[in-house]
Amino acid sequence: MKPPLFVRPLTAVEAAAIRVALRSPDAFTLRRAQLLSASAAGTQPAAIAAALRCASQTVRDAIRASHREGPACPEAKSRAPKTVHAARPRGRGADLRALLHQSPRAFGRPTSLWTPAGAARACFDRGWTARVLSGEDIRLVLQRLGVSWKRAKHWLTSPDPSWSPRRFVTRGPGRPVPTR
Repeated sequence: MKPPLFVRPLTAVEAAAIRVALRSPDAFTLRRAQLLSASAAGTQPAAIAAALRCASQTVRDAIRASHREGPACPEAKSRAPKTVHAARPRGRGADLRALLHQSPRAFGRPTSLWTPAGAARACFDRGWTARVLSGEDIRLVLQRLGVSWKRAKHWLTSPDPSWSPRRFVTRGPGRPVPTR
C-alpha cells in the first residue's frame, strides 16, 4: 500500500502565501489554502476530504499542484484552452456557403433541408475537416461568414439558368411571392 500523500515542508514564502489565501474572498483560493494548510499540519488526505466535504482525489490534486507550482498554487488558474484549433481549414467559407445552396439530397442526405449536423457531415465527407464537427461548430463558422442559422435551411432554387433568388420574397412559412 502506498504511503499517504502530504505536502512537502513549506518554505516561509509558501506558508505566507497560504496564510494570505486563507483570507481570500475567492472560494477556490480559500478551499485550496485550507487543503494545503491541513496537509502541512500532518492530516491525511482522506481526513481532510471528510472535514472539508470534498473528494480525497481533490486533496491529492491540490497537494500535487503545490509540489509543481509552489507559492502560486492557491490561486485559480485560467480555464481557457492551452491551444486553439480552427474548426475548419481557412479558405473554405465560400465552399461552405455554396454547399448550403445545393440540395442535401445531392450529398446523400435523406432530407431536402440542411441541418447543422448534416452540413458538418457533408464537410467531413468532402474532406474539408479532419473530423465531423458539431452542429454548434458549423453555426459558429456560418456566423463568421455572416450567415444566421436559426432553423433548417431551405434555399429557393430553380433549374432555370435565368432565375434569380432575388426576384422572390418569402412571407413567413408560406410560398415565395414574386416582387415587382
